[in-house]
Amino acid sequence: MQTAFTLAQLADPNIAEAEKILRACVHCGFCTATCPTYVLLGEENDSPRGRIHLIKEMLEAGEAASREVVKHVDRCLSCLSCMTTCPSGVHYMHLVDHARSHVEATYRRPLLDRFIRSKLLRVLTDPKLFRRALHAALFAKPLTPLLSRIGLKPVAAMIRLAPFRLPWSGSTLPRVVTAEGPRRGRVALLTGCVAPALAPEINAAAARVLARHGFEVVRTPGEGCCGSLSHHLGRKDEAHAMARRNIDAWLVEMNNGALDAVITTSSGCGTTMKDYSFMLRHDPAYAAKAASVSAAVRDVMEFLNEIKYLKFVMRRQIKVAYHPACAHAHGQRITEQPKQLLAKAGFQTKEIPESHLCCGSAGTYNILQPELANRLRDRKIAYIEKIEPELIAAGNIGCITQIAAGTGIPVVHPIELIDWATGGLVPKALKVAGGKERM
Repeated sequence: MQTAFTLAQLADPNIAEAEKILRACVHCGFCTATCPTYVLLGEENDSPRGRIHLIKEMLEAGEAASREVVKHVDRCLSCLSCMTTCPSGVHYMHLVDHARSHVEATYRRPLLDRFIRSKLLRVLTDPKLFRRALHAALFAKPLTPLLSRIGLKPVAAMIRLAPFRLPWSGSTLPRVVTAEGPRRGRVALLTGCVAPALAPEINAAAARVLARHGFEVVRTPGEGCCGSLSHHLGRKDEAHAMARRNIDAWLVEMNNGALDAVITTSSGCGTTMKDYSFMLRHDPAYAAKAASVSAAVRDVMEFLNEIKYLKFVMRRQIKVAYHPACAHAHGQRITEQPKQLLAKAGFQTKEIPESHLCCGSAGTYNILQPELANRLRDRKIAYIEKIEPELIAAGNIGCITQIAAGTGIPVVHPIELIDWATGGLVPKALKVAGGKERM
């Protein structure tokens, strides 16, 4: 694609990077077939190719984002399916992230939209505050039709997503989980924002599996939100501040004793953490530190696949529909590892038709774009139900919450199944569903 940036514009390293990405695009259109919003809406500007053109014109003009551009950029899920499909290697993720930063800096959103986005980030990135919000949502569920009618659709969507059952406490992991048997290594486990309040059993299962196989698991003081939600809403400075805080925390831990990896159970967090090196590449104080930390980040299923040896105490012949979270499949290219581990554990892993399309979760997308998100969720569940699984596995808390809101089939994180198969606990979702403990 030809571009027309001035030399003055190209002096900005972010514009220079955007131009490199834009020039790689040949407008072939392969991306349209795998873009969820284009599949739903059939509109060119709601395809990666169309958005790339809109972003190009916006950046070349060097002007404030228009309402039309904002509408189509906001509709993008950042599922990155287009990056998997693109034959030219267009790094759409970095381009759309830059576009969102430009939108945030130049576009004046309506007051209600600004308020909702600000409060949403405040709540979702604070586990204690988020837990309080979940409890409030239980009482507010009857109000969702009214909230939708008066223009508070994002609030109504968040309330609908809140589960009817919550953990008794937003428990956190111990500071250190001691390795069982001969110690093979030491890892830091990202606690995260949403999981501790919504599903603490996921991190607990990860810690048990890692410890059971000889790894000391540490929870790092000073860590916080990975910055993903802020980053994908265009709040670059806020996201970078979160990244620096985490980098500092993990480097202290690395200096206190070697870390084999920084582990996460959330595919969305992992994609952003692995991108810290790019996000902070122009920061002289943090570029090298960020590169060091990004290189150490591993998804828990990715890491377990790398260590090769897992002690399965029972092979469980259960039919599992594996949903490949977009940040896994497209953001990190983690495609086969979770399925391989589940197969080794004896689970009958089934491919979901049209598995490349997003479930509609996408961070805050299912709150800010609930109509499109629900259509994608219902489409996903319809395909899942065709293969008649006994349960669904997804490696991202957002996907788990999104899919579980539309089906009665239990939805679990793959690490919960690996924990169960290596001598751990029955996954909570199976116990809640009833009658599954005997499997």
